[in-house]
Amino acid sequence: MPVLVIGEGHGILYANTAAEDFFQASAPVLKRQRLDDLVAFGSPVLGLVEEVQRRGASVSEYRLELASPRLGLDRTVDVFASLLPSQPDAVVLLLQERTIAEKMDRQLTHRGAARSITALGAMLAHEIKNPLSGIRGAAQLLEASVGDEDRLLTQLICDEADRIVKLVERVELFGDERPSERGPVNVHDVLDHVKRLAQSGFARHIRFSEVYDPSLPPVAGNRDQLVQVLLNLVKNAAEAIGQDAIDGEITLTTAYRPGIRMQAPGSGARLALPLEIGVRDNGPGVPPDLHQLLFDPFVTTKAQGSGLGLALVAKVIGDHGGIVECESAPRRTTFRIRLPLHEAKPSQAG
Repeated sequence: MPVLVIGEGHGILYANTAAEDFFQASAPVLKRQRLDDLVAFGSPVLGLVEEVQRRGASVSEYRLELASPRLGLDRTVDVFASLLPSQPDAVVLLLQERTIAEKMDRQLTHRGAARSITALGAMLAHEIKNPLSGIRGAAQLLEASVGDEDRLLTQLICDEADRIVKLVERVELFGDERPSERGPVNVHDVLDHVKRLAQSGFARHIRFSEVYDPSLPPVAGNRDQLVQVLLNLVKNAAEAIGQDAIDGEITLTTAYRPGIRMQAPGSGARLALPLEIGVRDNGPGVPPDLHQLLFDPFVTTKAQGSGLGLALVAKVIGDHGGIVECESAPRRTTFRIRLPLHEAKPSQAG
């Protein structure tokens, strides 16, 4: 990935080979220029460098439009900036370019993927659930007039009809655009509730550990929806570990990371996402060929899975104004959720 080291006055002190390719200039040429010469006037990258120098802390920005009319450059990048430990006031910039497909469709939380089946959910509800109720009713009527062997077949029809209805109901959730009630939510209460549910059922054979920041402020969200999201991630982690594992472990983490910001959809405002929630497991990891498609609907590694769980996670977190990410390696797969703070509205005098 392109790496630049920026000194005082936005001078370029270092550029790696990837930066040479990115900016279409050799390192000696780049080092004779300033960052202002490479990016458009007023680019947020300039403010990012100044903020790191002023605060002395690392800052990350997602989905920045990096434009340079002189270079014919117009790309979308994630920018990670931090101070260079060996040189005061020097800032290391690492650029991660996003493809056009990611820019148009995925946008970090895969909101496009979730929206793409909203109409499908409404259609399924109308076109499938109604005839299924008739099929199930007819099977129940037949059950009373057939022998024991045929009764197994009628029961199979009822069971499969119920299974399809449950699948359709899960898809219907994507079409629910009604605003949910939001308020301050203690994420540790949510995580403790999810852990109790998991340990009393599907994850009773797995050891849990917690690495929490006890001073974490409330998150702005809907408690029931956050329980649903985290229960889904914990269930996926438990299934990845498997029933036969003897050393299975799920680690729940929380942290406050003030350097994470993202542009709010539909506006130019940049929303701070300082609250981080993590679910880590020591299972085999996500197959590399599925990593980029993980949050898309109907993508699954489970033989009996519907592929809607993580797509629903992406939708709910996106509706909360947050992002969800996955880092996967054998025995260390981590899902991270980043959410905004709850900001109390000032009370109004009578």
